[in-house]
Formats: sequence, C-alpha cells, structure tokens
Amino acid sequence: MRISRSTAGTAFVGGAMILTLTALAYPAMLGVENTATSQDRIIANTKYGPLTEADRDFVVRVRAAGLWEYPLGSLVLQRSTAPAMKEAGEHLLVGHGRLDATCRRVSQELGITLPNEPSPQQQQFVATAEGTTGQEFDSTAVNIMRMAHGSIFPTVAKIRANTRNSLVRQLADQTNDTVLDHISVLEKTGLVNHEQVTFQQTNPAKLPQDQTTPPPPQPGAPVRVLEIPEDLKDLETVAPNPSYGAQPAG
Repeated sequence: MRISRSTAGTAFVGGAMILTLTALAYPAMLGVENTATSQDRIIANTKYGPLTEADRDFVVRVRAAGLWEYPLGSLVLQRSTAPAMKEAGEHLLVGHGRLDATCRRVSQELGITLPNEPSPQQQQFVATAEGTTGQEFDSTAVNIMRMAHGSIFPTVAKIRANTRNSLVRQLADQTNDTVLDHISVLEKTGLVNHEQVTFQQTNPAKLPQDQTTPPPPQPGAPVRVLEIPEDLKDLETVAPNPSYGAQPAG
C-alpha cells in the first residue's frame, strides 16, 4: 500500500512529537508545536540526580508510545500470517512490555504520573491499521511503526547526552536498544517504504493539542500494565531486560 503524502502527514505525525509538561504530577501539554524554552529547568532534586522538564517529558513519552504500539503488536500477531510480521509483533510486545515495566518503576521513584491511555492521535494510528486487511494491513502497520520508531531516535540521543538523572539515563539506554531492535525487525519484513517514512519524519503534520495529549488517568485508577505474554517472556532481543540496578547519583 502506498499512502498519499497528505493523508500520511495527518495520520502518522506521532513519532516526531516533542513533549512539554507543565506539572510534575501529570502532563498538561504534549503538543508537537509546543517547544518550551524551559526544558532544561530542574523541577525536582532526587537521590538519582536532578530531574528536568525534558527528563519528565521523556518518561511520559516512552510510556505513551507503548500504550499504542503494544496493542498494534498484538493486532499484528492476530492478523498477519507472514513469519517476518509475526516476529515483528513479538518484538513489539516484548520490547514495550519491558520498557513499560521500567517506566512504571521510574515514575514511582521520581513522582511522575503516567497516562493510562494513548492520545487520540495515537489511537488513530491503531485504528488506521485496524481498518485494513491482508497485505494492506501488513504494509500500513509496518510503515506507521517504522516512522514512529525512526522519529524518536533524536530525542533518545539528546536525553541520553544531557540528563543528569541516573534513572532517566537507564531508561534512555533501554529505549535506544529497543527502538533499534524494532526498526531492525520492521525492516526485515521488506515492507518499509523508506521514501514515505522519510517524508513523514521530516514533515510532520501539525495537530491541535487535544489530539496529541493522552487523557489524564482517573483519580485512584490503577496504573495500566503492559504484560508480556508468558510464552514470550524469554524472547531474546537486542533490548536487554532492565537490571533495576541504577544507583543513586553521587
């Protein structure tokens, strides 16, 4: 399937989002057009090192990515018959399941409230793929996910280079490994339209803030867990299982 640039530009912008939060408890703003000048501002001093707005944004962004890419991985396993697609679906479930466990632990340590649902825009990513069948489904799902994973690389690198928080640093390392693993298995399917993906990564559509912001969790609601299926828990991927051994900053 070859998606038009105008349609794809509207639907596939999510991976290129730059997140900005205005409250420690929950992000009030996650808009792509909102590039706050205070990203380096320290919002909390923790035993793991200072926590900046950019650090907090990154934790929320990794969590939000899993909330739509994990369900799409499940859909791939349900619908696809190609072995390479099955492999990609398995890696998505395992990678985001492991990242989610780290995000939840980091959020507890640093006092960051996580969303329980993806943004309307991210929900549309899943709906776009869900509305197709057969080879069209495979191609649509692969290219949406390849765009999203490719777009987050610059953010991961910037956080890893600049953060002084050891927990955020650990999450950035794990995210980098996971993204690279997912890009590799997605490209292994042979379905990536590199021209389309490059266009989407470099020309993201601008959407209203309410479309790019995950809804806040309901008061008292338990944190949603992205469980790794029992038969996949030992799956070997480039992304390692977190050691949970981060040490307080010296």
